[in-house]
Amino acid sequence: MPEIRLTPEEMRYISLFQDITKAAVKDCIIDQENNRIIFLVDSKDMGMAIGKNGLNVRKLKNSLGKDVEIVAYSDNLDDMVKFLMAPARVRSIRLVNSDSKKSVYVTVDPQDKGIAIGRSGKNVVRAKLILKRYMDIDNVVIV
Repeated sequence: MPEIRLTPEEMRYISLFQDITKAAVKDCIIDQENNRIIFLVDSKDMGMAIGKNGLNVRKLKNSLGKDVEIVAYSDNLDDMVKFLMAPARVRSIRLVNSDSKKSVYVTVDPQDKGIAIGRSGKNVVRAKLILKRYMDIDNVVIV
């Protein structure tokens, strides 16, 4: 796993997240383009992180004034992609290496393609940010 250097701002967000949710945070990514903060947590801590009926997510959103997204983390590429695409149903994941670039092709249930891509492609952007940071994957293609 690559060494992740956090900014002071990201460290403050992690501290606030842990104070509110009592869940341990693996990473925090600030996505300025989509005005959101993405927190990665261990999959077993997802319920605690989200809170009853999404209470913790709402508290964080109000405190930070930005959208908050919580994603389960895994060292395994297939699991990580499934977590990133949820609730879309992933049928297959294919890693392709070409010209020193790595791409992951994700086949989802046809009914779930819109969910997987997200409004204005923001779910694909989130997947790219996280997969680049942890698995050195340059591109995410939904098929």
